[in-house]
Amino acid sequence: MAKQIRIISVGKIKEKYIADGIAEYAKRLNAFVNLEFSEVADESIPDNLTPTAAEKITGREAARILALINDTDCVYLLDLKGETLTSEAFAAKIKEEELTGRRTVFVIGGSLGVHESLIKRANHRICLSKMTFTHQIARFILIEQIYRAYSINNGGRYHR
Repeated sequence: MAKQIRIISVGKIKEKYIADGIAEYAKRLNAFVNLEFSEVADESIPDNLTPTAAEKITGREAARILALINDTDCVYLLDLKGETLTSEAFAAKIKEEELTGRRTVFVIGGSLGVHESLIKRANHRICLSKMTFTHQIARFILIEQIYRAYSINNGGRYHR
């Protein structure tokens, strides 16, 4: 049975060129994994955002995300405070996780970040870069890195 991977993100992809790039890497990954995308609705953010309101917004987004995660899933949370990995180190984590047989879930939070409940649920917190990206671009970079990891792990020519 193929490895199960789910990518959960807040909000929709709005730019066609990003959606096309994600679709291309999803197609390539089909040789290695069963890939599933889940998008949860993002909350509207008021102009006069208070810390309390931000906490409530991220809490509602987190509740929708957590409803899509099983107790047995291995969860990677994309987080600016997470571990920064090389592509090779990320590939090694993916390979190690494959041996467990668990589904791997990657979570990309909303524009206000992620709620503490998601941080607590995460098995791993990873940072794609110290630079800031839109959530749409982060999704594209993530799927490219997942594909690169499978290419590395399977001796492919993509990562050279």
